[in-house]
Amino acid sequence: MTSSLPRVRLIATGGSIAGVGPHRLDYILYPELGKHITIEESLARVPEVNEIAQVQAENLISVGSTAVGPPEWLAMANRINQIFREDTEAAGVAMTHGTATLEETAYFLHLTVKSDKPMVITGAMRPPTALSTDADINLLDAVRIAASSHAGGMGVLTVLNNEISSARDVVKTSTFRVQTFKPGDLGFLGYADSEGEVLFYRAPTRKHTTRSEFDVSGRDSLPRVDIVYAYAGADGMLIDAVRRNGSDGLVVAGFGGGTFPPVFIEAAAQAARDGIPVVLASRSTTGRVIMTPQKQDAGFIVSDNLLPQKARILLMLGLSVTRDREELQRMFREY
Repeated sequence: MTSSLPRVRLIATGGSIAGVGPHRLDYILYPELGKHITIEESLARVPEVNEIAQVQAENLISVGSTAVGPPEWLAMANRINQIFREDTEAAGVAMTHGTATLEETAYFLHLTVKSDKPMVITGAMRPPTALSTDADINLLDAVRIAASSHAGGMGVLTVLNNEISSARDVVKTSTFRVQTFKPGDLGFLGYADSEGEVLFYRAPTRKHTTRSEFDVSGRDSLPRVDIVYAYAGADGMLIDAVRRNGSDGLVVAGFGGGTFPPVFIEAAAQAARDGIPVVLASRSTTGRVIMTPQKQDAGFIVSDNLLPQKARILLMLGLSVTRDREELQRMFREY
């Protein structure tokens, strides 16, 4: 290791990238076993990282990402912000994470990490014990991007399958394929490419990181926001349950550009009249939900092109600042 190399801080949280299966052809049983290798063991598999950066690693948690939620997001954001405050010489931070909720964690950090330095999240679709695992190359790429000066100011990035995406846009699209993480119709930001270069072709324009108004330092909880999914013939039962529960906010995932079964949307309108901020999103994977006079009159907020699971995160953070509907709608226009 050469002291002139950039220093990258690496945080491990578990997931498939650290999973241990019963044999080399296991791609499905390892999550049920729940065994994980440490980040030190992961790094030992990829000694080439020592040619890219001085890596200082730590194990923050070790769980499958199905066990990750708001408490873990707060711990991650606070730890990353602490690193950036205290280790001013660090080039960037990389994090390993399970793929199930990787896109949600990434977007939460995109809105709450307070640094313009590179912050990269990666995972794997095949555990390191499996034949043709993607764990090693994804870890190498994450360190490479975190060490790259080209990755600064981009907000939180994800890299899997050599493809770099914005945390705002990326979504898991396939249950088992290594090319699962896609950025919808807006496209990748760039590549950690085959000759070892980190290449960017576009940059995010919506607010993030140091331009974000969301500060989670000192918080031990977040407002509760639930998601209810529309389907043919859906009624108001689940929305009424959210309303009776006293949830702080609600995201409803509708058809196409934001239409819903009549009884379902009336229940959502009642929730809005009761003072629960209600965001209209779409179960379609690309495109926007656009405000109309009818939606405005009913007191709804529209999600723009955020998918329901990401609209929930923005609403949670928005509600930590304000309950004013117009202010919350502004956030959906700007983030």
